[in-house]
Amino acid sequence: MQWTQEAMQARLVRYADLVPCRTAFIDTNTPGSTEKENFTIIGPGVSENADQFVHIVEKHGFNVGAARQPFGCVNSQHSHETAEVFVVHSGHWRLLFGPNCEDGTLEIGPGDVASVPTRMFRGFEKIDEGTGFLFVVLGDDDPGRVTWAPAVFEAAADHGLKLAKGGRLIDTSSGDYQLKDVELEDVLDTEAVAELKTPPAEKLKECIVRAGEAPVNPVSPLAAPGVGEAGLIVPQYTGDGFGPGPIVGWWPHGFNLRQLTLESGAYVPLHQRGEVEVLFVQEGVLEVSWDGGAIVMGPGDTLTVPVGLPHAFRNTASVTSVIFVVRGTETPGAPVFS
Repeated sequence: MQWTQEAMQARLVRYADLVPCRTAFIDTNTPGSTEKENFTIIGPGVSENADQFVHIVEKHGFNVGAARQPFGCVNSQHSHETAEVFVVHSGHWRLLFGPNCEDGTLEIGPGDVASVPTRMFRGFEKIDEGTGFLFVVLGDDDPGRVTWAPAVFEAAADHGLKLAKGGRLIDTSSGDYQLKDVELEDVLDTEAVAELKTPPAEKLKECIVRAGEAPVNPVSPLAAPGVGEAGLIVPQYTGDGFGPGPIVGWWPHGFNLRQLTLESGAYVPLHQRGEVEVLFVQEGVLEVSWDGGAIVMGPGDTLTVPVGLPHAFRNTASVTSVIFVVRGTETPGAPVFS
C-alpha cells in the first residue's frame, strides 16, 4: 500500500481531537464520578455505552484508551481479565486497591507507568488541582468487560443505572422506564470477591516505573547520539536486544512498552518493523517521516505506524522529546534499517 499523507493522517489522533464519553460506565451518575471523560483511541475498549466513539478500529493485539478527570474525580473499583497499564501524561493520581479501597494505595505522577495485575480490584482518582490525563493500554484485541465491585452496583442503582448481561448500560433515571425482558448482570458474591485478591504491597511495587528511573539500553538498535530507548514493560528477552524488566508481570501483557528520548535535532533514520508500533508523545515534538510525507506530533498526540512502513524520527524542537512506544507482541524483533 502507498501510505499517502492522507492515509497516515487517518492513523493520527491529536489530543485536541479526542472525542470523550461521559457516560461510558455504570458509575457515571455516582457522585464523585460524574465528571470523568473516557476515550477509546484504538480498539473497542471496555466501554459499557454503545455510543462510545472509537477513533481507530483496526486490530492491534491490544487496546489504547485514555481517561481525563478533574481534581477529586474517581474511577470506581473494578477488575480486568487482561493487562491494564497506566501511563501518566499529566496530573497526579492515586490508585486504590481492594473491592472497598481497603487494600492500600499507590500514587503516580507525570511520566510514571503502572501496570495493574489482572483479576484484582483497582480504581483511581485525580488528587491534585486541575485536570489530568492518563493513557491506558489494555491487553488483547478483545479485553473483555469490566468486573465491578459490589459497592459500585449499589451506588449506581441509587442513581438510576443498571448493567445488563453482556455489559450494556441501562439508564432508568428518566421517566417511568421499566426493566422488561432485561437480564441484569449478577453482583459478585463474597466468594467471587475473595478470588480477586490484591497482591501484597511489596509485590505491587514490581508493577511501577517512576519517570526517569528506567535505564537507557545502550544496545537498542535505535541508540544513536542524542537518542535513547529504555524498556518499561518487557516481559521476556526480545529480538531487538532488551532483557526482561523493569516491569515483567506474572500475567501476560502481549506487548512491550518503551520510552524513546530524542535530544534537540536528534534523528533515527528510516527503518521498518514487523510488528505494530504505537507512539504517544509525552513531552516535546516528534516528526515522523516516510516516503510520501511527514507528520509532526505534539504532547498528547497518538500515532499508529503501519507494520512494514519505513519511517524515520526527528526532534525538530529545541527541547527534548519524550515518547512512549507500545510495540506489539512480548518479543518484538529488531528493526530493519533502509
